[in-house]
Amino acid sequence: MSRLPEKYRYIVVEGPIGAGKTSLARKLAAVAEAATLLEDPGANPFLQKFYQDNARYALPTQLFFLFQRVNQVCDLGQADMFRQATVADFILDKDPLFARLTLNDDELNLYQQIYNSIKPQSATPDLVIYLQAPTEVLVERVKRRGFAYEQTISEDYLLRLAENYARFFYQYDDAPVLIVNSEHLNFVDTPADFELLIERIIAMRGTREFFSMGE
Repeated sequence: MSRLPEKYRYIVVEGPIGAGKTSLARKLAAVAEAATLLEDPGANPFLQKFYQDNARYALPTQLFFLFQRVNQVCDLGQADMFRQATVADFILDKDPLFARLTLNDDELNLYQQIYNSIKPQSATPDLVIYLQAPTEVLVERVKRRGFAYEQTISEDYLLRLAENYARFFYQYDDAPVLIVNSEHLNFVDTPADFELLIERIIAMRGTREFFSMGE
């Protein structure tokens, strides 16, 4: 198994629901002997209600996630990364992406004020791995993993979410980005796929590169 370069002290794996970011983050952390910084959607008491009634529960769901992510990022100090590398399955800068997707204008204004007032100065990732997949693949993966709070997610919501992620990362230039089409890749169950990804990371020379596999 190839090792990740030492220069990658802080790696973020991102992507829409069902892209496989948390599973990949855990595997990368194991290879790099790194700490993990992972979202905890199951801790959000509003999430299942949000998927059943978007309009009513969008704001409390979003604010809970905002506070959760801010607290996690604040716990990640620069000194910690000098002691041990870190792999995360979220980047705080993407939080407004969900807000713009789900909140009405008044709620969005309130959210933005709160976001601007509490967003901490945070470390910039050494590498962001952005996972993409077609909407039908995301839907199938969400259903297969069987989390109860996700079973009412609509295909339309996942489509709009994937489109918002694509727009976000089209403009994102704070860190090098490896864009991965994960449709035909299984990093958890297929060691060869994971090894190919590691080799692709090692070979990166530019600030924005793309990795994909055909059927």
